[in-house]
Amino acid sequence: MPMLLIKGSYEITGTQPDGDTVHFTPDDPNQWDLVGGPGGRRVQHGATGRATLRLDAIDALETHYGPDRVHQPLQFAHAARDELLTRLGFTGVQHQPDETVTAATPESAPGFILTRGTDVHGRCIALAGSGAPPGPSGLDIDVDETVLRTTVNHHMVAVGLAYPTFYRSLFTSLRAELTSVAQQARASGQGLWPSDATTTGAKITGLSSLTDDIVILPKLFRRLVDYLKLSNGSLACFPAFLAGVQDRYSILSTGERCAGLQDVVEVTDSQTVQMTHPAEDLVFDEA
Repeated sequence: MPMLLIKGSYEITGTQPDGDTVHFTPDDPNQWDLVGGPGGRRVQHGATGRATLRLDAIDALETHYGPDRVHQPLQFAHAARDELLTRLGFTGVQHQPDETVTAATPESAPGFILTRGTDVHGRCIALAGSGAPPGPSGLDIDVDETVLRTTVNHHMVAVGLAYPTFYRSLFTSLRAELTSVAQQARASGQGLWPSDATTTGAKITGLSSLTDDIVILPKLFRRLVDYLKLSNGSLACFPAFLAGVQDRYSILSTGERCAGLQDVVEVTDSQTVQMTHPAEDLVFDEA
């Protein structure tokens, strides 16, 4: 799978990284001009070239979602954030209560990214690595399973601190590798998996259920948070809400194309929600 390699450094002081989002500055900021998304979307970056990365193919529990900064159970949300930063080379990371990093050693950590584009918010969607890059910066390289295994994306899934969450831009061979390590992590009870209720069923009695107790796929969490802002607490109308949101995706095991998570989400007793397919069985369209 050809992907653009960009060499640079990670910088976290003054930012709010989580388990799948971090800031990166290329050694040559002009190389952001080589990255494009659908409709010509460009990477949004500051004057020094610093931009936000969305780590490709993974989704970690939320530390601060939406304007109300709602979080998922912080035991795993913070574990994912801390593991990511450690893997990128940072130690002694200190945070304010609002998740902003106030200090870290070193101030910046060398690394590289592998990318094929941006998301709707202008974030670079990337595989991220630390240390020396596997090729020259500013050029495409072939990313196979061996290269993928050197990235923090792969590591976060392997240790069970991030869900595999696939979009169409990711090649089948890389998706298969991440599916395999996710299933191994689940089977061996790594990380969040012993607590995961995505496919076994989660009883939602209010927002505090989602913030304090229940571990579920972050995409499902985000939809539930948005829904609960509009409802009286009952999940009876949640499928209709999902139909209106119209997430577009395919179910790999059936080949079915869907518009709306209501096709893979069941609600019982107006309080219990569960997905009928694991995360790795879905491939989403990029918005």
